[in-house]
Amino acid sequence: MSMYSSGCVFRRTWQRFPNPCPCGFFTDPQRACRCTPPQIQRYRAKISGPLLDRIDVQIEVPAVPVRDLSADHAQERSAAIRARVMRARALQRTRYRADGITCNAELTPRLVRKYCRVDDASKRLLELAMERLGLSARAYSRILKVARTIADLDIRDAIAASDVAEAIAYRSFDRGLGDRQFGDRRFEGTA
Repeated sequence: MSMYSSGCVFRRTWQRFPNPCPCGFFTDPQRACRCTPPQIQRYRAKISGPLLDRIDVQIEVPAVPVRDLSADHAQERSAAIRARVMRARALQRTRYRADGITCNAELTPRLVRKYCRVDDASKRLLELAMERLGLSARAYSRILKVARTIADLDIRDAIAASDVAEAIAYRSFDRGLGDRQFGDRRFEGTA
């Protein structure tokens, strides 16, 4: 990051954020979280809403159980994933050549409206997410860009409702700390 006049320029295109709570076990299915709900809310409040709005993909990555580390089940190879990503990036470069950009992340609001058109079912899904999650206009645009990328990875021209649903699911920190999340967690620090 570097400062220019009164603004900041972030050079990284990705960022890893800290644990979901002070003890680190809020989302862990195996270990009990020792934090109280107010402690978790204060901890998460350290990351501002406007900053979270600027993060396209927000996912929680749980610990991998030991049995899964040694399991011999079929997984997609890195080379296959890389090939799929390269195809999607080539598709994007071709699509945006006349607009002077190279990928979905660079879409302006005008270009989002042009290239991220969705059907009625997807619109209803977006409206519901905006309402229930209290998402900003910026988050709305980011969801559409991620949905466009998901469709590109599947080499599809149209964005499907399933792409929009998946993109919404990648906004895990926008979902806050409602009863649904606290309802199924074990806490040692609560009475």
